[in-house]
Amino acid sequence: MRKIPAASLALEKTETIDSGGPVDRLMFFDRDFNPVENLLGNALPTSLKPAASFWEHFPELDKSAVMLAFRSLGDSAQPLRITDALGGSHDLTIYRIGDLFAVLQSEEQVDDERATLLHLATHDPLTGLPNRRQFSEDLSALLQETASSSETLSLMQLDLDDFKPVNDTLGHAAGDQLLQSAARRIQACLSGDDRAYRLAGDEFTVISLGGGHPAKAHLLAEDLVAAFKKPFTIDGIALFVGTSIGISTAPSDGTSPEQLMKASDLALYAAKKEGRGRAKAYDPTMLELLEQRELLRRSLRMALDQQQFYVEYQPIAEGGCIVGFEALLRWHHPLLGKIPPSVFIPMAEADGMMPDIGAWVLEQSCLEAMKWPDNYLVAVNVSAAEFLTSGLTDRISQTLDLVGLPPERLELEITESVLLERTVNNIDTLNTLNVLGIRISLDDFGTEYSSLSYLKTFPFDTIKIDKYFITDLETDLKSQAIVRCIVNLAHDLDMQVTAEGVEMPGQAEWLHSVGCDRLQGYLLSRPLPVEAIDEFIKGAEAFKNRARR
Repeated sequence: MRKIPAASLALEKTETIDSGGPVDRLMFFDRDFNPVENLLGNALPTSLKPAASFWEHFPELDKSAVMLAFRSLGDSAQPLRITDALGGSHDLTIYRIGDLFAVLQSEEQVDDERATLLHLATHDPLTGLPNRRQFSEDLSALLQETASSSETLSLMQLDLDDFKPVNDTLGHAAGDQLLQSAARRIQACLSGDDRAYRLAGDEFTVISLGGGHPAKAHLLAEDLVAAFKKPFTIDGIALFVGTSIGISTAPSDGTSPEQLMKASDLALYAAKKEGRGRAKAYDPTMLELLEQRELLRRSLRMALDQQQFYVEYQPIAEGGCIVGFEALLRWHHPLLGKIPPSVFIPMAEADGMMPDIGAWVLEQSCLEAMKWPDNYLVAVNVSAAEFLTSGLTDRISQTLDLVGLPPERLELEITESVLLERTVNNIDTLNTLNVLGIRISLDDFGTEYSSLSYLKTFPFDTIKIDKYFITDLETDLKSQAIVRCIVNLAHDLDMQVTAEGVEMPGQAEWLHSVGCDRLQGYLLSRPLPVEAIDEFIKGAEAFKNRARR
């Protein structure tokens, strides 16, 4: 197999460009036709710096005609004959290099100038690494060679972890220095059969050749991950920016650039999902999971219109009596059957669909609650994405007015993730709901970002203890200590406590003994379909009446 072209490598390492004489007719401009000076530090001679804007060089040209010609350029050089106001013409060769334009007015010294332009067109000016264009050409050529041999090639895609905060907090200049240091650190890990590229932003890629793949690529990826665990020092500040890597190998994972890139993309996604700062090799199951996820995402957009959603209701007990139900959203896919909420709700939140879905759930739940005894409440979950949407309180108030449900019969359940930012808007929303008479419950307390300051800052009526602490409540002393502490704390703050996931009589007895107000779980009932609620309520009321007698 041929190695990555030596000529390209030599050009990449060139410190100065000998143009063979003055090159005052090669000029560089940005999209606004302003002069662009030294693009490669010391790699570009002073004579290449334009002294003025494009229009100052060619004042006689028609601006409209020139701008139209510039905008129509592709990636390759294009000779243009542009007529000036006096009827004369100019032969200009214009190259488009990313967001820049290079203008060649004369054919003199064209070989040297074309070499300069070729380097600019195929290399990243910030890091000096070959760019996306060169990467595409090299990968295509090398894959063609692997097709006619028994050798393999590995492709690694690298993303820097936590790079954005560097730009946001220290500025883009520090970010640029970090990218340059990252490029050097990547190159330091490579052997003569490997080559690194900068694709865009904080995205890098490595083509690894030679024998021993895919094992060689895995070892290289481990070296790269380890190298990025060391701090970067920028302006005297130690920065920790790791890398996640996705690996694919030809021909086993693909024989075309598109197939190989897709495979390494999926592996990179898996590496980030598992916690970042690691390398993952492509596995065909990754593609299956992605395809299933995309099928669900497309289906989810139609689920509400096609009435695929429905609501089940789980009873809530207090003092041995049923006092209401929690509304639980369900999705029945026409082909895949029941989809767990833990799968589709994050998708709906990410795609901005939860406000519409949440409004539907609220209306359906309130309509159903109107059929229950007047003292029964309905608890409805509000996702973080929905809570942070403007106009939430107005929509809830309008729904209650439309349905006719008294506000005190509605309890909204929010999770601690909603409260990560103690913004004025968050406080105003909760206070407005409280003024309206709507109950507020803090769901899954103790499992996410628990902070006692939440309980002081926000007006809650109920704290719900997550089933994680209830499962081993009868035997685990730590769980008992935590639950007892939460119950006492809530009561001292004039809040009620609901325990979720109660399945055993012993759990219920222990919770009653420490003063837990409400119970919810399979011990009472599994979530009920709408058609089973009436019979359940009749049975619960009959039991309550017998108990009174």
